[in-house]
Amino acid sequence: MTISASLDKRLNKIVRNRTRTRRNGVVYRVGSDGLIRSGPRLVRPRFPIKGTLIIVALFIAFKALLFAQMGAGNYALKIDALRIGSMVEQAGAVIMQEEPVTVVLGGYLT
Repeated sequence: MTISASLDKRLNKIVRNRTRTRRNGVVYRVGSDGLIRSGPRLVRPRFPIKGTLIIVALFIAFKALLFAQMGAGNYALKIDALRIGSMVEQAGAVIMQEEPVTVVLGGYLT
């Protein structure tokens, strides 16, 4: 590695940090040696993936609990009754239909 390549790498890192600092803001931290250091603030993703996954998991658990409580036959009858209803009920029937995960978890709960 030549001197100019090493200098280019360091300059690119400085420019990248400076750009992130301008865009996201600055965070100051006190190190263990007592020095105050500044750095770019980390930006979290705007869409809460973890929260969405928790909601989906809770919904699947709810469906499995209903499946275990009602039994396979009664659950299918209720879904069929939803399918002949209004548009909202039909959408509910599509969402609440049996899937392999619901059946397995429902069987485990019974």
